Amino acid sequence: MKKSKDDELVFLPLGGSNEIGMNFNLYGFGPAHDRKWIVVDLGVTFGDQTTPGVEIILPDPEYIEPYAKDIIGIVLTHAHEDHLGAVHWLWPRLKAPVYATPFTAFLLREKLRDAGLLDEVPITEVPLGGSFKLGPFDLELITLTHSIPEPNGLAIKTPLGTILHTGDWKIDPEPQLGAPTDDAALRRLGDEGVLAMVCDSTNVFVEGTAGSEADVREALGNLIKSLKGKIAVACFASNVARMDTVIRAAQACGRKVCLAGRSMHRMAAAARSVGLLEGIEPFINDDQAKHLPEDQVLFLCTGSQGEARAALSRIADGSHPHVKLGSGDHVIFSSRVIPGNEIPIRNLQNKLADRGVRLHTERDTPGIHVSGHPCREELRQMYQWVRPEIAVPTHGERRHLIEHAAFAKDLQVPQAVSPRNGDMVRLAPGKAEIIDEVPAGRLYVDGGVVTPENGEALRERRHAAFNGMLAVSVVLDGRNKIVSGPQVRGIGLTGDEEYSLDDALDDLAEEAETAYKRLDGEAREIDETIESAISRAVKKAAFRIWERKPVVETTVLRI
Repeated sequence: MKKSKDDELVFLPLGGSNEIGMNFNLYGFGPAHDRKWIVVDLGVTFGDQTTPGVEIILPDPEYIEPYAKDIIGIVLTHAHEDHLGAVHWLWPRLKAPVYATPFTAFLLREKLRDAGLLDEVPITEVPLGGSFKLGPFDLELITLTHSIPEPNGLAIKTPLGTILHTGDWKIDPEPQLGAPTDDAALRRLGDEGVLAMVCDSTNVFVEGTAGSEADVREALGNLIKSLKGKIAVACFASNVARMDTVIRAAQACGRKVCLAGRSMHRMAAAARSVGLLEGIEPFINDDQAKHLPEDQVLFLCTGSQGEARAALSRIADGSHPHVKLGSGDHVIFSSRVIPGNEIPIRNLQNKLADRGVRLHTERDTPGIHVSGHPCREELRQMYQWVRPEIAVPTHGERRHLIEHAAFAKDLQVPQAVSPRNGDMVRLAPGKAEIIDEVPAGRLYVDGGVVTPENGEALRERRHAAFNGMLAVSVVLDGRNKIVSGPQVRGIGLTGDEEYSLDDALDDLAEEAETAYKRLDGEAREIDETIESAISRAVKKAAFRIWERKPVVETTVLRI
């Protein structure tokens, strides 16, 4: 394709920069008024205590949605939720064809089937190491290693230069499942010339290397061999190499493996669809596991992050219908603590310990987990292979991106830009720089419905969660006289010995009655006016009592 003097090559992160998760990256080529776009990854992040009732959070496609007709493809680097989990939610707004390798495509189809979109979304399977063309973009998949099958870097070749988008990666010389990093392809790209590398920043503060899955296989095998009683191993279901390690170690010790958790079954099916998990014995079901001696069973569980509905949490609560663990049993956490999950993981581990279960974590049993992201030595190696003109850190919080940019400069990369979500970076022509700032918000999945980040429902729920709630009711007769109430109920509010909650609610009821009596006769005919007056008075009084502003809901009934 020929280039014109008005063409620009831009990078636009709408998720995944200034945060770890929710990756949503766009590359645009052409004049500003007529760009063609490709999307690289479309993932989710997860709610926490600041988003009550919300488990899934999506990147907001507000900026790119009006240009959906100019999106010529959605390319997925791998199958982690933070890279593909938003496709079935947001595809109806973008409606572009999707490109993925076989393992990723299998898992995406399962999600689309559940969402009723399987027959609508065009998916093209690209073989590992494959190439394809999307308008002005020539794309080549580069095989890397990570903590999931088929992780790919993406070489994006354009008339203005080549970009390497790494996705998530590490350098594992013995990945156990799948091919090792294709360093020959990376060296070739470097020799041909790379304009920019958009690169994972997760472990930029960690010296050395992430470690190999082969080392984990040895450590887990030795640990499992040393234990008596029932064993449960918690790991990320997407880490199929870790699943394979645990399964083979269990079988070597004469243990049958029972999968606990829906995502474990789904990942096992996806792995087998592309020829992985070969040569292992069939899994046993829950009922078979109950009838085996304790030293002959191992449960491979979801829930390493303390997720409330995952298998391990239900085991810890004693509510799992089939799996019971107690004194003399063991739980191995072959996973890292994702930042933000410290409290639910600690609560989960305390519940297990209270049941007499012995816990084994990376902290007390070194070697049973390694990261899937590059540490500084691996980053150094990648820059030596690729030799980009521009470093663009992504997949990290602000401190990660700034440190990564400084590290790249130390490695003699001529230019480095650390964009936030919504920062449009012009990569070519000319000096790399941020040329625009566009909307880059979040959408919440609330009860299966996608709502704005600042939607009223969540705002009120968050307000109530931190400030409590007051419900006021008053009953009026046909002459607008109070025949019952006002009655005030409090939710999430407290009292003490000197001033009980009941006394506080009685005082609020008096404030509500006074506010009603202040209304003139005409105002007493309008329910909305009464509700507004009472709510204002109660809110004001509540702040005097508790120094907080609870949600106040006032109801007027007439008889």
